[in-house]
Amino acid sequence: MSRRPYGLICPISKACEILEPRWTIQILTALWSGATRFNEIRRDIGNISPALLSRRLKELEELKLIERIEDAATGSIDYIRTRRAIELEPVMNGMAEWAQRNIEADLALCENDISTLMWWFRRKIVVDELPDRRIVVRFHFGDVKPPLDTYWMLSQPGAEVELCINDPGYEVDLYIETSSLSLGAIYTGRTTISREIADGEFFLSGSTVLARTIERWLKQCDYAAVDGISMLPRDERPASLQVQWTSN
Repeated sequence: MSRRPYGLICPISKACEILEPRWTIQILTALWSGATRFNEIRRDIGNISPALLSRRLKELEELKLIERIEDAATGSIDYIRTRRAIELEPVMNGMAEWAQRNIEADLALCENDISTLMWWFRRKIVVDELPDRRIVVRFHFGDVKPPLDTYWMLSQPGAEVELCINDPGYEVDLYIETSSLSLGAIYTGRTTISREIADGEFFLSGSTVLARTIERWLKQCDYAAVDGISMLPRDERPASLQVQWTSN
């Protein structure tokens, strides 16, 4: 891994030399979340090129932070964390909790990639809390330019939840109108769905059952319940993120 050493024997500095290169921690976090295949890792991270991801995975393997496993029968390749990487979990947890408490919400959410956020939310859908049938939820973001302003979540019995960027062609059960800022704040626990609804930042139409149970089936991230979290101010939303709602 090409980097310029700090020239210090401080253990923290030595750790930074290993973990600082761009995307290193994000790759380890994706593996921690359950991604094992190249495309899964890339989709989980979002804005990384295939070439850079390949390079980082090779570097992490050389550092003995991940292990590359090839299935001789199928040719498929999986990446898993080694014991050395697993020992970083308390450190990464601590960083996340510190960020939730000490980084103000507007700064933490200012560069929210909506496609990546929707991919993360896909994993947080609690299928057992949905009616036992096909469910389609349409999300529209008034502050995102087309064609990336609309997504469909498709849940079907016995299958993983799908995230679609094109209309899957089924009747929509629930429409959600919001902004990327609002949904990002909900996901990270810096606001709640009920507060966003009350403030006119989160609109639901369609199935009454899905609307009333949304906080049961649309879950927040694992760090949403951190004590002392810095909440999104109610009256300080950037003018550029004011939502222009569409009608369904």
